[in-house]
Amino acid sequence: MHEARNAKTVQDAYAAFGRGDIKGVLDTLDDQVTWKPITGAGPQVPHAGERHGKDQVTEFFAILGRSLTFERFEPRDFIAQGDRVVVLGSYRGRSRNGKTFESEWAMVFTLRNGKVVYFQEFTDSAAINAAFDVVAA
Repeated sequence: MHEARNAKTVQDAYAAFGRGDIKGVLDTLDDQVTWKPITGAGPQVPHAGERHGKDQVTEFFAILGRSLTFERFEPRDFIAQGDRVVVLGSYRGRSRNGKTFESEWAMVFTLRNGKVVYFQEFTDSAAINAAFDVVAA
């Protein structure tokens, strides 16, 4: 039964994100969460890089909000097994320099005691890297 509860926790986090309720997302996280967005992103992607703890994840969402706009963000499939929930989806976004990217993605959550303790995102990092590249004129 904890698989259904874990899936609901992750679904609640996505629903909060969709409403722009970052506090609602943070409420689903353990205080010592490890957050690994965009595996393979380059240094030009401002919201890339591993973070630890809610304070650093709060900073991640602030940077994310300043650096890109999602034109589409669609979590589709929630697959729960044991303490892990894998979500498959897609998004389309626009970086602060106006370049767009689009990708299918998989996001993996590990939960303990009803809270997310680990997150990792797998996506088309080349597309995101290109969207954040700055070409000198």
